[in-house]
Amino acid sequence: MTCAACAVSVESMVASTPGVSRANVNFATQTLQVTYNPKQVQVAQMQKALQSVGYDLIIDTENAQEIQEQAQHSHYQALKKKTLLAGLLTLPVVVIGMFFMDLPYGNWVMMALSAPVLFYFGRNFFVNAFRQARHGKANMDTLVALSTGTAFAFSVFNTLYPGFWHARGLHPHVYFEASAVVIVFILLGKLLEERAKSNTSSAIKKLIGLQPKTVWLVEGDTEREVPVSTIQKGNVLLVRAGEKVPVDGEVSSGTSYVDESMISGEPVPVSKQMGDKVFAGTINQKGSFRFVAEKVGSETLLAQIIKLVQDAQGSKAPVQKLVDKIAGIFVPVVFVLASISLVTWIVLGGDNGLTQGLLAFVTVLVIACPCALGLATPTAIMVGVGKGAEQGILIKDAESLEQAYRLNALILDKTGTITEGKPVVADLIWSEEARFRQPELKGLLFSIEQQSEHPLAEAVVRFLREEVTAAVALDRFESVTGSGVNASWQGRRYQVGSPKYMTAQGVSISEEISGVADTWAEAANTVIYFAEEGKAVAVLAIADKVKATSAQAIRSLQQRGIEVYMLTGDNARTAASVARQVGIKHFQAEVMPSDKADFVKKLQQEGKIVGMVGDGINDSQALAQANVSIAMGKGSDIAIDVAKMTLITSDLQLLPKALKLSRLTVKAIRQNLFWAFVYNLIGIPIAAGVLYPFYGFLLDPMIAGAAMALSSVSVVANSLRLKAQRL
Repeated sequence: MTCAACAVSVESMVASTPGVSRANVNFATQTLQVTYNPKQVQVAQMQKALQSVGYDLIIDTENAQEIQEQAQHSHYQALKKKTLLAGLLTLPVVVIGMFFMDLPYGNWVMMALSAPVLFYFGRNFFVNAFRQARHGKANMDTLVALSTGTAFAFSVFNTLYPGFWHARGLHPHVYFEASAVVIVFILLGKLLEERAKSNTSSAIKKLIGLQPKTVWLVEGDTEREVPVSTIQKGNVLLVRAGEKVPVDGEVSSGTSYVDESMISGEPVPVSKQMGDKVFAGTINQKGSFRFVAEKVGSETLLAQIIKLVQDAQGSKAPVQKLVDKIAGIFVPVVFVLASISLVTWIVLGGDNGLTQGLLAFVTVLVIACPCALGLATPTAIMVGVGKGAEQGILIKDAESLEQAYRLNALILDKTGTITEGKPVVADLIWSEEARFRQPELKGLLFSIEQQSEHPLAEAVVRFLREEVTAAVALDRFESVTGSGVNASWQGRRYQVGSPKYMTAQGVSISEEISGVADTWAEAANTVIYFAEEGKAVAVLAIADKVKATSAQAIRSLQQRGIEVYMLTGDNARTAASVARQVGIKHFQAEVMPSDKADFVKKLQQEGKIVGMVGDGINDSQALAQANVSIAMGKGSDIAIDVAKMTLITSDLQLLPKALKLSRLTVKAIRQNLFWAFVYNLIGIPIAAGVLYPFYGFLLDPMIAGAAMALSSVSVVANSLRLKAQRL
């Protein structure tokens, strides 16, 4: 399916099949959902119905995804080849038609070159138009086939029988270049559309790829590798270090840290012990554990995320849908007007009525050629997308550009969107007596954290790496999962860990250090103590820093009248602190991926045009659901693929620029469509000969061809003005 009109055709053909009660097409994923009575109709009959209008249905359930991908890839490659070869053949036709009209045998050369462009490279337009006509339908293919076919047929007649016109005192003009150029332009548009559309399914593929194909099944004392599809509820499964969790379940033995950023969006892996829940697609870190399968197949959280992303993607239609709808009405209207002008001339035109009528018929069809109409949207989009790319804003489709300027509600994820997205040491304070031994103590802290498996330890190691020349060899090292570490060196005891762990170890903390730690904790920092011989010698603040430009960007959005919301999987205190720093009044903490998507729906039900900005897999549902989805360039591949816009530098200050670019692009599209229609509104009546009774003026088909070309040039020129605009 290449356009929204195609999706409507598929739906109507299947829905009209006896025994089918409902048909729903997902244009983004190229799938069809059907509710039918198997006693009245078989899938093969639906397939046959679709084949009659030029489509097909993949009914192989086992390899459907692979067959579809292969078919789309083959179609894209064939279209690419067609467009290139058609363009190469059309170039000399344009040169001869525009600059060397009197070249000997020029008409014959143009006919020979343009024939394969129309009837080989552009044959699908004619085939599809015929199939649509058989079922009483019309789309852009109909208009392309009708106008180019008529112009070509008229030109062939004039090349073969020029004497017909010479005998009547008229010059036989040809329009080979007009027909060939239209085919090439429309092919190019379809190529760009196909390329953009193929990217929409890659997000789904990557989400599906998060689930492992095989898993370790524990049966008594034995472990064996089995396909994940064979897992049943209640099975005991083993997950080793570095492996993905295959299904949802509950830990039965072992301890580890699991990266759950795909669910919570938080960068710090979560400690897992007996009784804790684990989710499919999350990644186990250093330890190993066994767990009991509780949700398998389509019940897992990952499977539900996949389904929601598919559903939300499929509910959208490109801006080109408007043009296709108009074309459906425009085609028969133009043909009727051309026929009326022919009949009117035959009846009222006297001796030359047939000749003038035929000229008027062809002129109307040539001047009504859909080139300007077809170029109105894609040219503005191409320039808008290019302008965005220059500014660091990647835009995937026309729909996001069409909607972005209308946003009145914007949801921001916290981690990686407003903040940097990775824990760093924000501050380090030493006790008074330890300040003189900093180099030695820093080396010890570096050495201890280097051996620790705790995720925050990496932030400390990164912080100290430049100051510590070499690590020391510890005498003893012991990790207490989720709390801290014990170590000894040269007979002295050391501890690194949370305030809770220090209290449990009986470590004394001075009022000076304790006061600093309390202040940091209030500001939503994670506090870590470093103790020597039962006494705290240092305290560190670990934070996910707010980006320097976030507050200014949010203020700029609010000044535009956009309500800004923050949703995060982090705790309430951290959320409140970040919201306060950047000036956000509305925020929610400890939200799950589905909660984010539900919040988007809630705002949409209130009549708001909602934008979502995120960077993680956990944001993908909400991104897919939002009217405009924006991903951070440094975020996950899934978020980037689902989102229709990507801010390459992950700087929120690009958001106001993206909204302005959207407004300018939509303005250009509207201007283009307006002039394309005004051009037809004025051009068609003149081509039909309405001025002849008053002024004796009848538009020459050659002038009509030039006017058609001029309308296309004006549309392109208007779109190119976007390049000069400042964002």
